[in-house]
Amino acid sequence: MVFKFYGDFRRFLPLAALVTLLGLNWEAQAQSTATPATAATTVSAKRPNIMVLVADDWGFSDVGAFGGEIATPNIDALAKQGMRFSNFHTAGSCSPTRAMLLTGVDHHKAGVGNLLETLPDEHRGKPGYEGTLNDRVVTVSTLLQDSGYRTAIAGKWNVGSEARNLPNARGFERSIVQGDTGSDNWNPAQRYLPHHDKVYWFENGKEATMPKSFYSTEFFVDKTIEYLKAGEKDNKPFFAYVGFQANHVPLQAPASFIAKYKGVYDQGWTALRQARRDKAISLGLVPPGTPMVTMKTTADWAGLSATDKAYQARRMEVYAAMADAMDFHVGRLVAHLKNTGEFDNTVFVFLSDNGAEASDYYATVNGRLWLDWEYKSDIDHMGGPGAYAILGPGWASAASSPLNTYKFYAGEGGIREPLIIAGLPGMPQNQIYHSLTHVTDIVPTLLDMAQVPHPQGSYKGRALEPLSGRSLLPVLMGTTAPVHDAQQAIGYELSGNQVVFKGDLKLVKNVLPVGDNQWHLFDIRKDPGETADLQAALPQDFKTLQADYAAWAIRHQVLPLPEAYNPSRQVAENTLRNYFFPYYGPRFAAVLLLVAAAWVGWRRRQRRMALLAASRS
Repeated sequence: MVFKFYGDFRRFLPLAALVTLLGLNWEAQAQSTATPATAATTVSAKRPNIMVLVADDWGFSDVGAFGGEIATPNIDALAKQGMRFSNFHTAGSCSPTRAMLLTGVDHHKAGVGNLLETLPDEHRGKPGYEGTLNDRVVTVSTLLQDSGYRTAIAGKWNVGSEARNLPNARGFERSIVQGDTGSDNWNPAQRYLPHHDKVYWFENGKEATMPKSFYSTEFFVDKTIEYLKAGEKDNKPFFAYVGFQANHVPLQAPASFIAKYKGVYDQGWTALRQARRDKAISLGLVPPGTPMVTMKTTADWAGLSATDKAYQARRMEVYAAMADAMDFHVGRLVAHLKNTGEFDNTVFVFLSDNGAEASDYYATVNGRLWLDWEYKSDIDHMGGPGAYAILGPGWASAASSPLNTYKFYAGEGGIREPLIIAGLPGMPQNQIYHSLTHVTDIVPTLLDMAQVPHPQGSYKGRALEPLSGRSLLPVLMGTTAPVHDAQQAIGYELSGNQVVFKGDLKLVKNVLPVGDNQWHLFDIRKDPGETADLQAALPQDFKTLQADYAAWAIRHQVLPLPEAYNPSRQVAENTLRNYFFPYYGPRFAAVLLLVAAAWVGWRRRQRRMALLAASRS
């Protein structure tokens, strides 16, 4: 008991130093390439299986079919069989995107107006800022289950760990999920940062018994195949959702995959960013001559020492290997469906939840202290069990090439992601759709495929928010018209980063230190890299779009941030409240009591010895 207590106290020491600055480290055209001559306009009478594959923190050009050099043959094959969306948008971080992906409703209306980790006290408990899915939305899994689909999920959940919000209560018949933002990919019990007292895993609504070790991507696919097999005799179509942790920190991958990329990134992030931009142009995903900005957070590769270059290149090698491994296991899913005869009746939806992450958790002394206590970070162990690696701002910018910014921010690199939809009978193949689309469009699309209406106004006695998105089914069946009307203003906000889209125009404001807290206007169809600010050339549009954003923010009850709000500091405060005080507080108090008791005992002993010495004299 004494040894266990000492161990808990010993582990407290680095955390106490970390929480002061721990944070998410926010520093650091035609409508398609070919118009089908005779495109089908209706779906098959047979309802399709639906497989949703959610990558974590992949940049716009990480997929080979979007311009990347990483080997993603299985995902590329889906792109060839279906449609790539080159102008698809999500939120800038995980849980808001997942809330919209599951409900089709803007994340403020769905209850996830901000990450729990960055939620300021002033917003806590306010409508739209519950931090988990609220009761005013219904998930696509619930509607599909009610209509006769068998449903399953494996992987990252991150939209609420309360009993009412676990997958079994949100329409999933079979489920095993990691409830929070992420965890280690080799050790399911290891936290990647101390946001909580432990990693919470749930299977079918109860705390899961996890293996002592695994590789998360392989495990999630194993469980998905297990769940599909378990329901085969039901003779129902399935809806399966796989929430991969690849490529969330810590970057980790099997050694055999890492070895494939040795030396690939020795030329650095600037060369990679340019190569990916050129490939994306050649594939028809962005316009010819698309310019790019060089972010101020991107260091000069040529100025690094040979040792630093080797270390940085290794980070990208592990990142690429992690994506490659995910694609390999996607291939196992595809092979299973082909072996069971279900592949030809399965629609695949592949997307990333947000852009590549640039956060450098080693950038502060406190962050390094906690991570060095919990993990190894040397180049020889990088990617393996017990090792921690990050991507960093230089590579994150390259992963999002040719776009500007990355995860957390509202530049295109943070919120424009790869989307592939394939497998719908009758849809044209190997197409690219260039008009604006949004993650809230996916739920109405899937419901249309399954021939399931969305409830209007209420569901089982409770009021519902209306769908924010629009169905992509006409596009998938060959229509080239824009999904969203050119006069429709689509707003977005997360932790002060603000956007309004209208046609091809985008008004955006990014917070410090990456942004400047000022509005900028871009034509993201012609200039996806956001290099030419149009506010002087289009003053009326600039003014109108600001009014559009203000109106949208009022309708969605977007709350202004506190004047002194800082996301890194807020994470530290929330960590103290949610984890440090409830978990380590009693232990620290007990240590103080023991120290006080020992001191009192020592003082009494000293007095007795003094009295004894006096009596003898």
